[in-house]
Amino acid sequence: MDPVTIIEGCAIATVDAQRTEYRRGHVVVRGNRIAAVGAGQAPEPEPGARRFDGRGCLLTPGLVNTHHHLYQWITRGLAVDSSLFEWLTTLYPIWAGIDEDAVRVAATGALAALAGTGCTTTTDHHYLFPREGGDLLGAEIAAAEEVGLRFHPCRGSMDLGASTGGLPPDHVVESLDDILAASAEAIARWHDPSFDSMLRIALAPCSPFSVTPNLLCESAVLARSSGVRLHTHLAETIDEQHYCEQNFGCTPAQYLERLGWLGPDVWYAHAIHLDDAAIATMAKTGTGVAHCPTSNARIGAGVARTAALVHAGVPVGLGVDGAASNEAGSMIEEPRNALLYARNKGGPGAMTARTALELATIGGARVLGRDTEIGSIEVGKLADLALWRLDTAAHAGIDDPVTALVLGSAPPLAALIVNGRAVARDGEVRTVAMDAVAAQVARAQAALIAKAG
Repeated sequence: MDPVTIIEGCAIATVDAQRTEYRRGHVVVRGNRIAAVGAGQAPEPEPGARRFDGRGCLLTPGLVNTHHHLYQWITRGLAVDSSLFEWLTTLYPIWAGIDEDAVRVAATGALAALAGTGCTTTTDHHYLFPREGGDLLGAEIAAAEEVGLRFHPCRGSMDLGASTGGLPPDHVVESLDDILAASAEAIARWHDPSFDSMLRIALAPCSPFSVTPNLLCESAVLARSSGVRLHTHLAETIDEQHYCEQNFGCTPAQYLERLGWLGPDVWYAHAIHLDDAAIATMAKTGTGVAHCPTSNARIGAGVARTAALVHAGVPVGLGVDGAASNEAGSMIEEPRNALLYARNKGGPGAMTARTALELATIGGARVLGRDTEIGSIEVGKLADLALWRLDTAAHAGIDDPVTALVLGSAPPLAALIVNGRAVARDGEVRTVAMDAVAAQVARAQAALIAKAG
C-alpha cells in the first residue's frame, strides 16, 4: 500500500486555473500523488499516515526553476562588477578546468540551496565540456538524485570558438559531430518521458555568439525526432543584439526564427531585449521564456518586459540562472524580484503577487511542458509541495499569506516534499549533510582557481 501523508491546518494557494485558495485547509498525498485537497480538517486517515501540522504555514506548489548553471556554484563572487561579455571572458579560463568531481560538488551545493528555498523541480544548462573533464552530465544527475529534486538537465554545447568569430576560447568548444553524438547518447541514456519522471533531458546550444547556425539547426532536428525540448540563451544583452546585427543582419529573435527555433518545445533564457513583433511571434507559437530577474540585475543586462510577455500569452517561468551571476541561488527570491522589476518598468498594476507566484510554479511547469503533472495543487498531480512558515516575527501582521510569501522576507520551510518524499524539514535540507557540502564547495573552488593559475 502506498504511504499516506497529510498536511493540514495551513493556508493553501493551489495555483489552479481558478486560483483556488483556502485560509485553513488540508492536502492528502498517497504515494507520490495528490489524493485530496480541500478546506478544513482532513478526513480520518488509515493507520500509519504521516501528518504535518501546518498551522501558521502556507502550502504552495513546489517552485520550478527554469534556468541554471549548476557548475558555477564553485565560481561565485568573481567578476562581480563586469558586463556579461567581460564576465564571460574572465570566467571561461577558470571554467575550462572543471571536471567530474568539481561538477558533482558544485551541483550538490547549488541543488541543496534550491531545495532550501522551496524548489522541487529544476533545469540545468550545462554547455561546457572540457576534453578531460569526464562524465559531467552524469555527475550532476547523480547530485540531483542525492538531493532529491526533479531534474531537467540540458545537454548544452558550444562549437564557435574565438578563432572563428565566437566569444568562448577555442579550447572549451566541441565539434559539431561530437556534440550531436553526445546529445543523442544523453537522450538515450537518461531521458524518461513518463508522467512521474524525475529526469528529462533537453538539448541546449549555448547562445548566438557561441554556436554555429548548423549546430542550432541540427540540434533542433535531433531534439524533435527524439521528443525532447530545446533551450538556449537569447536577447540577454545589448551586446548580443549588436553581435547578431553585425553577423546576421537581424535581431537575436529574428535569427532564431530563421533557424526554426520557435514552438511549444522551445524556451529561451532571459529574453530581455524583445520588440513587440518578437513577443507576438513567441505568443503565437507557444515559445517559452525563463525570466531571471535577479541575475539580469546582477549583470546589469536590463529589465525584461515580463508583463508584456504574460499579457501576450507567452509561457513564462522563473530561473535563478548560474550561481556566478546570482550568488544566492535562492528560488524564493525570484517571484519577489520579478514583481518588483515588472512594477519598476510598468507601474503598480504591472504584476500582482499571485501572478508572481504563478510564474514560479505553474508558469515554470508550462515552460517545461509539465503543467499537467506539476505546478499546482490538484488531485492527480504529483506531490511536489512547499510548506512555508509564516508565523515568524518577520511576517507577523501580514494578513494575506501570498503577499507575506512573495513580498515579505524569505520564510523558512516547514517542509519540502518532492514526488511524495520529504527533502527538507524545519528549515533544513535532510537529504545531504549541509556542513560537509559547504566544506567540499570551498575546497573545490580553491582548487579550481589554483588550477587556472
